[in-house]
Amino acid sequence: MTTSGIKTVLHPVTDLEKAKAVYTALLGAEPTADSPYYVGYDVAGQHIGLVPGGGPQGLKAPLAYWHVADIDAKLAELTAAGATVTEPAKEVGPGRRVASVTDSDGNVLGILQDS
Repeated sequence: MTTSGIKTVLHPVTDLEKAKAVYTALLGAEPTADSPYYVGYDVAGQHIGLVPGGGPQGLKAPLAYWHVADIDAKLAELTAAGATVTEPAKEVGPGRRVASVTDSDGNVLGILQDS
């Protein structure tokens, strides 16, 4: 099963307002989502998110999400290939599910399904 590529990248930040200023300048666009717990940008077919304190995922580094049509099938495929589930699939918004796995080198791979 193929993916439709990396379209979402979340960045943990310590100071949301300072980070928002930098990413607004970098991307040349205002946020499309702006709240105390998440700031998101939609630019050139990609979604860039700023997560204060690493969010509930406890992010320590940026996390890229590969978009897939069937998250459960892709998780089964990845674990059969040797990846370890880091975060089981869960709904994070209407029609959006995310999960993550860790490969044999410790790299975390995000998986995202929009229905």
